[in-house]
Amino acid sequence: MDFQLQGKTALVIASSQGLGKAIAKQLVEEGANVMITSRNAEKLQLVKDELQKLGKGKVSYLQADITKIEEIKNVVEKTVEDFGGIDLLVNNAGGPPAGSIDTLTDEQWQQSFELNLLSYVRIIRETLPYLRKQGGKIVNIASVSIKEPIPGLLLSNTFRLGIVGLTKTLATELAPENIIINTVAPGRIATDRISFLDQVNAEKLGVTKEEVKQRAEKSIPLGRSGEPEEFAKVVTFLLSGANTYMTGNSYLVDGGMVKSI
Repeated sequence: MDFQLQGKTALVIASSQGLGKAIAKQLVEEGANVMITSRNAEKLQLVKDELQKLGKGKVSYLQADITKIEEIKNVVEKTVEDFGGIDLLVNNAGGPPAGSIDTLTDEQWQQSFELNLLSYVRIIRETLPYLRKQGGKIVNIASVSIKEPIPGLLLSNTFRLGIVGLTKTLATELAPENIIINTVAPGRIATDRISFLDQVNAEKLGVTKEEVKQRAEKSIPLGRSGEPEEFAKVVTFLLSGANTYMTGNSYLVDGGMVKSI
């Protein structure tokens, strides 16, 4: 199948590692030009060098803190400067800290709001003038907590649901301008974030990290954690020319883990 991504320009947020990097790699392999960004310039240079060796789409990068509006504007301007426009946007952000209502501070609530929800709003707003030119596609990365709250992740459970509301509303607002927008929610995908949460839970339960991993995977019908590349393929499909009639929806990539309907 031709995904019609050759020559398209994608801005992929939080793409120096994990899911963001996997998505950027998949898009480059399909011939898209990709702007990668994160707060770590050293990692971004390494990822650029790695992806550029694929010899397909072009890759550029800019260090940015997406909780700061000026740095968001800089990334958007750099993308347009390097590639001539923006056709595709992937909103992504690192997960907020674990905690409960008794342990999380006002500062942590504010930081999570700015990173995990407000940044998505701002990035969409800044890219819309370019997406509107010929129509475009947006994917907002969330978490399976949009369907089933995850114990100990109060901040994520709260703000990831906000992403769903944002996506659903904008699907209606932007459809007349030929802009498609969806939410994709990862379950247990083998990333540094999952490894960190396993360690947190292991210390809380007084067991090894490997035991936590094994227990979690027993609850997944497919019996294993997913790979970042598997997740990236779903996102790439939704961004591609193959998706012409799916908008405003939430898609779980979780191996069947979430049981809600």
